Amino acid sequence: MSHPAEQSRFALNRVFVVSLFLVAAFGAWGLIDPQAMSGASLGFTNFVLTSIGWYWLLITTGFVILAGFLAFGPYGRVKLGEDDEEPEFSTVSWIAMLFAGGMGAGLIFWGVAEPLYHFREPPGMPGETAEAARVAFTLTNLHWGLHAWSIYGICAMVIAYFTFRKKKKPLISTPIEALFPGVGGQRLGQVANILGVFAVVFGLAGSLTMGALQIRAGLGELLGTPLNIGMSLGIMAVMYATYMTSTAVGVDRGIKLLSNINMVVAVLMVVFIAVFGPTAFIFETLVDSFGSYFTQLPGLAFHLLPFEGLQEWTASWTLTYMIWWLAWGPFVGIFIARISRGRTIREFCAGVILVPTVFSLFWFAVLGGAGVFIELFGGGGIAELVSQDVSRAFFVFLEFFPLGQLLGFVALFLIFIFLVTSADSGSFVLSMMTSDGKLNPPLPYKLVWGTLVAVLTVATLLSGSVEVAKAMAVTGAIPFSVVLLLQVVGFLRTIRSERGGVRVRTPGATARSMNK
Repeated sequence: MSHPAEQSRFALNRVFVVSLFLVAAFGAWGLIDPQAMSGASLGFTNFVLTSIGWYWLLITTGFVILAGFLAFGPYGRVKLGEDDEEPEFSTVSWIAMLFAGGMGAGLIFWGVAEPLYHFREPPGMPGETAEAARVAFTLTNLHWGLHAWSIYGICAMVIAYFTFRKKKKPLISTPIEALFPGVGGQRLGQVANILGVFAVVFGLAGSLTMGALQIRAGLGELLGTPLNIGMSLGIMAVMYATYMTSTAVGVDRGIKLLSNINMVVAVLMVVFIAVFGPTAFIFETLVDSFGSYFTQLPGLAFHLLPFEGLQEWTASWTLTYMIWWLAWGPFVGIFIARISRGRTIREFCAGVILVPTVFSLFWFAVLGGAGVFIELFGGGGIAELVSQDVSRAFFVFLEFFPLGQLLGFVALFLIFIFLVTSADSGSFVLSMMTSDGKLNPPLPYKLVWGTLVAVLTVATLLSGSVEVAKAMAVTGAIPFSVVLLLQVVGFLRTIRSERGGVRVRTPGATARSMNK
């Protein structure tokens, strides 16, 4: 029989080599024939979304329900670490890092665009009315609220629990191996790790593509630069050099510093728009949209619109978002787990789910509220632009405010750093996943995965389509959903069997537990 260390290296080799080969092959396909790759991604995702839409909505709504149970149920006081362990990062830095890694650039891309899109073309009703505006914010909040952050939170909590409390490896396979002990569980775990790598790489490539297209559009609006593929590739080259440098520095310095800077700038910008925009209208929109979202959430969580014949709309928007968050689940989950050591489950749920949800709703109320105000009572024209070129909408919107051009450059800075942070975090997580769960993976792994993400992003950029980017982002998540369900079952079974996990903790209790 082989030595356990040799088995570990073999398992590592298998996950790394198979993942590397498959991702590289897909990237090469995209570079050689981008239209064929784009068509395959669009066709695959459209088929899955329209044929089993009920499955995706049930899964993601189940994550919201489970998060509520874990936060307020009997396991809320369980620590993601030793009983007397203190958090590694301050609360402010912790929230900034998880938020920047989770969806920072997406908020800028869709902050104005999505509410205006639904305002102009709401599902099943006339557009550009007062009721259409209310529906627009409710739908936007559904897509960016509790569902998204509950998915992230559960994915992260499972990994953090097994890593810091059970002293296991921070791998997607760990809870699955706990559920299926033995050789069969190990092999299933290796498949899960490979599927997780796919979900992360494709999710990152889709998001980086949309971000690069928005930066290109912003440069075109502010500086008159050309809107061609050469410009997109130049932006990606600068982004690649930046995030690889940050990756080499590490989490404690690179990601933490960038995240803190970006959160401060993002908050200042949204406050500026709230103060110098239609302030009263914005805060009325905030209160109204909060109320509509939370009162309608139980129904919306199971709303598929089959009787209206709007399954394609649901697939294109609600279900695409839900699978998108599932695609980012392993990446954001492992990254959030890495920075959440020492938090209780209740504290974790508050920081990872509630705080970002409230901020997201505030963000859309400010940006989307100001956008709807311009459409109803101002010059208008932004909603039409959203339908034509969504990547330009945010920069045209900023021109309605004082110091609009300066705000445009600030927005470019935010988008760029958010994307760098996401790519940095993603390269770090991919390296962890393929280096047998090392919390500080070797630099060569980061370089390999950072480069492959860039290659796949370039392949997606060659299509020049936001729809293709969205399809790419969700492609990897479709097979990974089964892995997530197995992870949750393994986590619930393990935490349920943990004796004393919900007791009041004292140093003596901790010592007795360690001596068992």
